[in-house]
Amino acid sequence: MMTAAHEKLEKVRLRLLDLESVLIAYSGGVDSTFLLKVAHDTLNSKAVALTAISPTYPPEEIEEAKRLCNKIGIKQILADSNEMNEPNFASNPPDRCYYCKTELFDICVEKAREEGLSYILDGTNADDELDYRPGRKAAKEHSILSPLKEAGFTKQEIRELSREMGIDTWDKPSFACLSSRFPYGTEITDGRLRIIGDAERFLKTLGFRIFRVRYHDKIARLELGEEDFRKILDLSTKRAIADKFKSLGFTYVTLDIEGYRQGSMNEALNQKKAGG
Repeated sequence: MMTAAHEKLEKVRLRLLDLESVLIAYSGGVDSTFLLKVAHDTLNSKAVALTAISPTYPPEEIEEAKRLCNKIGIKQILADSNEMNEPNFASNPPDRCYYCKTELFDICVEKAREEGLSYILDGTNADDELDYRPGRKAAKEHSILSPLKEAGFTKQEIRELSREMGIDTWDKPSFACLSSRFPYGTEITDGRLRIIGDAERFLKTLGFRIFRVRYHDKIARLELGEEDFRKILDLSTKRAIADKFKSLGFTYVTLDIEGYRQGSMNEALNQKKAGG
């Protein structure tokens, strides 16, 4: 029996056949890995992945993206992304993502032309429309297509079909680039990105799965998923986190009692709008 999700999958496959050849902006996340697998199964060598290498993405995420491409069997292009050289990105304005995506899609356009590929795709899904996404403007300007969104795929449906199809990322926690850890207006630097990367890497070694470390100058604000709240109640775990984070330069380590939520740095923007 064909479910609604399977019907959407068929729509994506037909869309890909119509496009004939595609370059996929590939981060290694749940959505883009699902799209990558479907595109490779549908178009074979006419589907190519492009992964941008940048200080805003931890090295282990890049290595995971490489591993997944190798497992799927798709050609992957690795390209340096230089958004850190763009003052409008590094100064971290509310539309920061627009400048990052502009850099990424400029690279994609160049590589698609070199590879003789007709269209550029990203892994945006229908749920992404619910959050503040200034990067969508850059996608529109570069004529980037989002077949998962076009088909109406939700995140949960992508996870369910990924599991059914044996895609490793079906239960991977959502990940956003490290620049999302900084309040708007706080300058993003290579050094600060390394600090956040080291802090989050340490939490992984302790068994935490769903979390963010938000940077507030000398304060590290931890957002944890519900199941991870229990872990931090352990005295030795709390001590280890405090010691590690202080060694990275933080003076205080705080726990956000609201826990992890996507786009929490946008809450300040929403409050400003509500206040007129």
